[in-house]
Amino acid sequence: MPAIQLQQGTIHYEQAGPPDGRPVVFVHGYLMGGDLWALLGERLAARGLRAIMPTWPLGAHPEPMSPGTDVTPRGVAAIVAAFLEALDLDDVVLVGNDTGGALCQVVAVDHPDRLGALVLTNCDMYENFPPSPFTALLKAARLPGGLKAALQPMRTAAARRSPLGYGMLSHGDVDHLARGWVKPVFGQRGVLEDLRRFTLGLDNEVTLDAARRLPGFGKPVLLAWAPDDKLFPLELAQRMAAEVPGARLETIERSRAFSMIDQPERLAGLIEEVAAQRSAAGQAMR
Repeated sequence: MPAIQLQQGTIHYEQAGPPDGRPVVFVHGYLMGGDLWALLGERLAARGLRAIMPTWPLGAHPEPMSPGTDVTPRGVAAIVAAFLEALDLDDVVLVGNDTGGALCQVVAVDHPDRLGALVLTNCDMYENFPPSPFTALLKAARLPGGLKAALQPMRTAAARRSPLGYGMLSHGDVDHLARGWVKPVFGQRGVLEDLRRFTLGLDNEVTLDAARRLPGFGKPVLLAWAPDDKLFPLELAQRMAAEVPGARLETIERSRAFSMIDQPERLAGLIEEVAAQRSAAGQAMR
């Protein structure tokens, strides 16, 4: 797996597609890894796009961030921006899911220079950061040893497959991915500490502020939303589509929050349309 050293630490990533294809960079959610996007990345690569799938410091990262690194939500958004700069990526289609969608919104308003478009699949936004099931983790993170204790059930497949694990996120079984996602947080104290500090930073002030400023982003915004999802209801996407000028809302049927797993072909087609739209606009300007 390739990796790049940033001031904040090492970011590991996978990629697929031609090196000169338009870059599509993905941001996954809490206690997840870049391999979440593998099926989608293959389909985008076949369409001539360069899919880049990092594992961000959200608990499944292979090694801790450098000491003192800001791993609050705004800090991780800055890490995303630093990654784009380090790889010299421009006109990026930034795609987020779950917690990662909230981070993408922050990147779009705080670090927009290297972005060409924003794609939000089912994710945190507005007051829904964190979603209600995460409030217990936030309380646990405030106690010594509390977060590790709260996550202990994730060592078992039954807990990972349950609604309190990853069971609500896909119509299929994602435990082949989830069992790898939870290993670093139990095996490395520094990874657990990164996750604990990120958890303490979960505050809807972050997403409310991003939502207030996102209408000024001025670049294509696609909300690719699966209505069959209880964590991130369609009303959130409808609200953002109404408030962000030019934002486009598309629904993805027969999918829960993990549309990149439940309906990768449909999501790939939507992302390809966004990428072509921006590229065509850029060519016209030249």
